[in-house]
Order: sequence, then C-alpha cells, then structure tokens
Amino acid sequence: MPSFDITSKTDLAEVDNAVDGVMREIGTRYDFKGSIAKVERKENSLEIHADDNLKLKQVEELVKGYFVRRKLDPGALDWQDPERAGGNTVRQTVLIKQGIDRDLAKKIIKHLKDEKLKVQTSVQGDELRVTGKKRDDLQAAISAVKAMDIEQPLDYGNFRD
Repeated sequence: MPSFDITSKTDLAEVDNAVDGVMREIGTRYDFKGSIAKVERKENSLEIHADDNLKLKQVEELVKGYFVRRKLDPGALDWQDPERAGGNTVRQTVLIKQGIDRDLAKKIIKHLKDEKLKVQTSVQGDELRVTGKKRDDLQAAISAVKAMDIEQPLDYGNFRD
C-alpha cells in the first residue's frame, strides 16, 4: 500500500552556521560597536541578548536573513516575547520547531478528512504517516496539505509504492 511521511525537521548544524554568520556580522557592523548584542543556541532554542528593543529588532532581522541564506525556513522559528534582563538589557528566546506537534497534527488530519480523500493518516511520534490505495490519492493529499498555508516548514518524504 503506497504511503508517505509528513515531517518537520530543522538542520541544527545549519542553524549553528547561521548563528555564526550573525555573530560575525554583529562584530563588524558599526551600529553594533560597543554593544552587548549576541545570539547563542541552546539545545532547540536561540537566545538573543541586546542593549534595547531597537538593537533586538536589528538582530532579529539578521537572524531571519541568515536563515534564508542558509536555506532554512524562518517559519521554523517561534519568537517569544522579549523580556527585561539585568542592567537595562533585553533578552528574547526563539524556539526552533522540531517535529509536528499534536495540535498541528490534528489540524492536518482534520483537513485531510474534510477533503474527502481516500487516505488514512496516523500519528507516529512527531511525524504523520499517510497511506492510501492509489498514488494519485497521496499526491492529492500532499497538494491539500500544501494548500493549508501552514507557517511551519513541512517535508514530504519516504514515498513508498
């Protein structure tokens, strides 16, 4: 029976490369001279430190730009609210989305059922497995999920006949 998997993975090595590029640019830009602005990765999140909200927004734009340059989708970033840190500085945590969470999985499954496609969808950990009798049904399911306009980047792989 043909099947495919819907996954959402972010390559953390490429995230590290993007963070290194951001830090290099912060070190060379004149408007960041004497600033404490920095970005560091901790497990599945980024932590941004800046002097004020203006510099925080500039670093945010740098991070998004370097993600695009490294062929990573900025939609994989979940921006939390900025918070005050010690000494009149600002800190912001940015979560890196890995896998498909339960709410998004339910939303995708409901959408596929509403489309009346002849496919079955099952949750397997942090990914979805879609099976159907015909390859055309699976291709229709892929296009239906792509049409949902989900912010999080999704990969459609492991296509089996």
